[in-house]
Amino acid sequence: MLIPEVSGPRQGSGMHYKSLFPDLPKVPESNVHHLLFSRPDQKEWPDYTLFVNVATGRRCSFREFVERVRDGATALGADVAHGGLGLRPEDGEFVGILSENCPDYIALMHSLLVITVPFALFSSYSTSYELKHANSLARATRIFASPSLLPLALTAGLPADRIYLLEGDNKGHTSYDQLVSSVRKNNIPRVPVRHATKDTLAYLIYSSGTSAIMISHQNITCATLGAMVGGMETAKVRAPPVWNTPNGLEVTFNILPVYHSLGLCTTAFFNFLKPSTIVMLPKWNIDSFFDSVPKYHITTIFLVPSLIHQIVHHPRFKTTDMSSVKAVASGAAYLPSQLADQLCAHFQDVDRVTEGYGMSEFTMTIAMKPTPGLLNGRAKNKPGSVGILVPGVEACIVRPDGSLAGPNEPGELLVRGGATALGYRGNDKATRETFVDGWVRTGDQIRIDEDGVLFFEDRTKARPHHPPYADTLKISGMQVSPAEIENAIRAQPDKLITDVTVAGVSGGRTSDERIPRAWIVLSPAGVALGKKEVIARLHTWVQGRLSRYKWLRGGIKIVETIPKTPTGKVLRRVLVEEHEQGVKAQAQAKL
Repeated sequence: MLIPEVSGPRQGSGMHYKSLFPDLPKVPESNVHHLLFSRPDQKEWPDYTLFVNVATGRRCSFREFVERVRDGATALGADVAHGGLGLRPEDGEFVGILSENCPDYIALMHSLLVITVPFALFSSYSTSYELKHANSLARATRIFASPSLLPLALTAGLPADRIYLLEGDNKGHTSYDQLVSSVRKNNIPRVPVRHATKDTLAYLIYSSGTSAIMISHQNITCATLGAMVGGMETAKVRAPPVWNTPNGLEVTFNILPVYHSLGLCTTAFFNFLKPSTIVMLPKWNIDSFFDSVPKYHITTIFLVPSLIHQIVHHPRFKTTDMSSVKAVASGAAYLPSQLADQLCAHFQDVDRVTEGYGMSEFTMTIAMKPTPGLLNGRAKNKPGSVGILVPGVEACIVRPDGSLAGPNEPGELLVRGGATALGYRGNDKATRETFVDGWVRTGDQIRIDEDGVLFFEDRTKARPHHPPYADTLKISGMQVSPAEIENAIRAQPDKLITDVTVAGVSGGRTSDERIPRAWIVLSPAGVALGKKEVIARLHTWVQGRLSRYKWLRGGIKIVETIPKTPTGKVLRRVLVEEHEQGVKAQAQAKL
């Protein structure tokens, strides 16, 4: 299980770890389009409903979609003289996509992959300031936008005739649909699928809104093959599920934005490994969520913890018929066990929430919690773990001095494999600091036990270009995990809160020591009890449960909501900065 090697980080008494799964199949270096749409097994597939758009009710079949992708590629890549846009990567063309979820979002991406023109996935929640910053990294030459986001797209600094619509109509702006229709009407000869090498840039995805990560065709190929190998091994220990849906297929509900790695990979890549239907919600709306589950016979849902939190605390959670749901997965952030239990309690056929751990710098997934019995029982699903390395991944744990840690010894996790991103666009310094000798520095404190199971010990230190607000705190020389304190607060039995986050603020014994502070959202029971009493009870509870150095010396603040990104990451930065400004103002007032 533990594979010693001699390269990479400095050798000590520690180990390198290789995924317990079989190696990825060897495939020739090529455009990822071939793997996703030209496999022999797909010729045997019946045509089936691939996408359903909740907003319009429109359906698109698998065969229709593939034709649309190829016609779209022709519209984008054919010479202008032949009626195309003439987009070529060697001319510096780069396409920005600013859109809510819709089937043509996925079709446009695949059309661009065919002609190897890279694209940037802009957040549909961007402000004009954020979009300009994102595009300063991408330097897009064209932007495709949702009709609702057209005014925002027009602020990105491109000429108006370089802004296109992804769907719908707007005078003065050509849409992807019109481009496809033009190819068909004028019988423009199809462009060939362009060759891609392992370093051919496919797309940019943004990390925390500040860094643009470059993902290659090979990265997508390796991540997809990893999902394929994992699926094949799981099928050996679990009977094929029987989907109680109108056409007997798995129906996955895509409610996460496609510009986020989890939403992207599950909706645009992994779903082409077997026939399944994706129901797309343009943007998160909790009533549309509860309406759609029974309407579309949803079987599978990918969520993030902040959405799970909203769902289980909504009155419709107990009244909506969700009997069709067989599988729920959560990613992007830590899922507290109490929240997972609350969710599973209402889904009669869901015994556990599938969880994984990954990062965009590694395309998608690093570790997953395995199905019981997987790999002849060698794959262990241990409580409190983040799972085992997925196929095609190698890892090591590194001590602060750069030497390798041993089993069960915490340190920074480094990973490598074919899914390792090309680096950060426009930031060579960050690329050098994060991508080292073929390894990706995750910045996460992890330990790996003797069975190859990963346990999260919280953030060691921020990666150099990431702000350190989610860091493990060091108090009196001891490591303190904010997640541990949050879990303790959530476990308080009076149900006084509905949400909590903990971060370090100034006030320690030294200028650089940060002490824990909690921000909480009151439940109806908490409101009824009163703010002062809630704070007193939580302090008493924490002091009874945790060591003195973990107490909330930074205080407890009651807030209406805890700020989060659309994908569920807590914006601790916002809370910490607001607190520090208040402390500074008070100090000045005293002077």
